Amino acid sequence: MTSSSETANLLTRIAEALERLAPPRPSDASLDAADAFVWNAEEGRLDPVQEVARVDLSLIKGIDRLRDILLDNTRRFAKGLPANNALLWGARGMGKSSMVKAAHAAVNAEKPGNLILIEIHREDIESLPRLMTQLRTQDRRAIIFCDDLSFDHDDTSYKSLKAVLEGGIEGRPKNVIFYATSNRRHLMPRDMMENERSTAINPSEAVEEKVSLSDRFGLWLGFHNCSQDDYLDMVSGYAAHYGLKIEPETLKAEAIEWSATRGSRSGRVAWQFIQDLAGRLGQNLG
Repeated sequence: MTSSSETANLLTRIAEALERLAPPRPSDASLDAADAFVWNAEEGRLDPVQEVARVDLSLIKGIDRLRDILLDNTRRFAKGLPANNALLWGARGMGKSSMVKAAHAAVNAEKPGNLILIEIHREDIESLPRLMTQLRTQDRRAIIFCDDLSFDHDDTSYKSLKAVLEGGIEGRPKNVIFYATSNRRHLMPRDMMENERSTAINPSEAVEEKVSLSDRFGLWLGFHNCSQDDYLDMVSGYAAHYGLKIEPETLKAEAIEWSATRGSRSGRVAWQFIQDLAGRLGQNLG
């Protein structure tokens, strides 16, 4: 026969075990701690980011029209006016994620502290409803940002995103907007969609559910490979901004050679060249 103390100890151990198995409690941390956060899905909290890795909006060259569209959408959202979820898709290295972070900074510069940026990792998309629940009761307006978003075969987490963006009884909180970047226009690999079409009884219906995810983004911004002129404009803009001491013709020749060795031209390639050039010149990019 067990004693009362043994029973109490057993119940305590059971309670502790259940506590460890329970999902983490949402964080009550204030969103006034910073203007940018990273969503910690495992702990259910927002971790503040004091210094965001980004470039100034004026340094994003060759995609002026796309920049202005996203900036206007972000500005309207910050003012409490209607605005769309945005999908920035297309060529790698053309400044998609840089543009999101730069637009956030530019709008906040107009009215400091008005807008927060929250990064959610691709693998944590299923926890998006929990994040939305936390933000729904907050006063500050928030851009939830997912970089390099895409879904592969047998991946059903897109359903969580699809429901949050537009579906559900509660709908998307009025103080939240969702921005995502992707190399894929419909967020799904082409062979996955083609396979669905070829094996389904009704091919059009087979891909409709997956393609309809991208339809939840009211704003589509397509990024394409840049021309040599655009690439050189990016290089010149960086060089002037950071005051790199080099002759224009030398800068142009070395930038063209750099892109040739990489086999591509993009904003990322331009920035990598500038980093290499600054290092050779013994100048800091502070």
